[in-house]
Amino acid sequence: MDNSELVPVVNIGLNTGRYNFDYAMEELKALSEANNMNVVETTVQNLSQPIAGTYFGTGKVEELRDIVVDTGAEIVVANDELTPSQIRNLEKIVKVPVMDRTGLILAIFANRAQSREAKLQVQLAKLQYQMPRLHTAMNQRLDQQTGTSSGGGFTNRGAGEAQVELNRRTIQRQINHVRHELKDVDKSAAVKRQQRERIQLPNVALIGYTNAGKSTIMNELVKRYGMNEDKQVMVKNMLFATLDTSVRQLQFDDAKKLLLSDTVGFVSQLPTTLIEAFKSTLYEAANADLLVQVVDYSSPNRIDMMSTTKQTLAEIGVPDLPMITVYNKADLTDQDYPSRAGDELVVSAKDPASIDLLVQVIREKVFKNYVTATFLIPFEKGDIVSYLNEHASVKSTDYLANGTKIEAEVTSVDYQRFEKYVLEQ
Repeated sequence: MDNSELVPVVNIGLNTGRYNFDYAMEELKALSEANNMNVVETTVQNLSQPIAGTYFGTGKVEELRDIVVDTGAEIVVANDELTPSQIRNLEKIVKVPVMDRTGLILAIFANRAQSREAKLQVQLAKLQYQMPRLHTAMNQRLDQQTGTSSGGGFTNRGAGEAQVELNRRTIQRQINHVRHELKDVDKSAAVKRQQRERIQLPNVALIGYTNAGKSTIMNELVKRYGMNEDKQVMVKNMLFATLDTSVRQLQFDDAKKLLLSDTVGFVSQLPTTLIEAFKSTLYEAANADLLVQVVDYSSPNRIDMMSTTKQTLAEIGVPDLPMITVYNKADLTDQDYPSRAGDELVVSAKDPASIDLLVQVIREKVFKNYVTATFLIPFEKGDIVSYLNEHASVKSTDYLANGTKIEAEVTSVDYQRFEKYVLEQ
């Protein structure tokens, strides 16, 4: 899609000195592009705090109005979450719709959602976002109809207040309905999780900033070790290419297996409503045996991205789990790869040697409690022999007069289950 097919927008931001402003504005540009927008101009202002009524100061707002006219921009996108009155007042002056950062992210999520669960979660977040903005939206329509300012129109205001209350009740009913539907989806997801948990496989979750390469890494692992190679996940060079958590089962050459999940990516200043809504989507991360944090090593903002990931994990209640950090996209830097320093790896997802190293480290972490033992299984316990052949790394099998002798590497749980059949060395 070329720029002529994209919606022209002006990005605006307020530098209060409280965070990495340049990084936030770069991210806003990437978010805008992910929403099929072409950023034709960016304008910023340095202020200790936003102006209550208009976000920017008076002179800057007038400058913004001129920029919109000169560039032909159709939307203004703000880097922060704006109050309803700020949006309303800005729109009166610049004469085009104003979208804040939260609205932008919600729009992206609404376009990307594929599964029923993701669609419901986005719908819930949008409804919660709309609720406090009803009063201002209604006042704006009344003012447009009566030609009054925000302080006038008292004759019609009573009708407006009644309509706002009616709309509020409607949205609340919709919120309750969506929450009810999500409970049904959660029940179905819980059944699937219980089925996976019953087979007692280690769970490895890919986490990290959106567009860091999690899905690419997952696809490379699935190609090699997937139980079903056609179960690839979507990969696209944009923020939030996919919102759905994907879970795949991997089996290595020695028969060891694990579950690998690719979770929704993070972004700074993720709206509170979305953090709440996507807690269930990130269940796989919260219950993982190992977190694999994927970081875009080529980005100059990678430290901020890692900080965002850490903060978001804390906000959604993910405990302090074992984690390795994978600095991906090293092929876009001048660093040698693959390399390892403790629990930190420098890799390129498309490089076979990098995937080898990643697999080696994952195996070290999740299979460290495996035990090698020799079992003598009575012939009438053929089901145990079948189980070990399927779920353990069998090194040798001999058939003796009193049973089947198997040397195998098993989980500590399986060792305890079959301990009475262990031959003492």
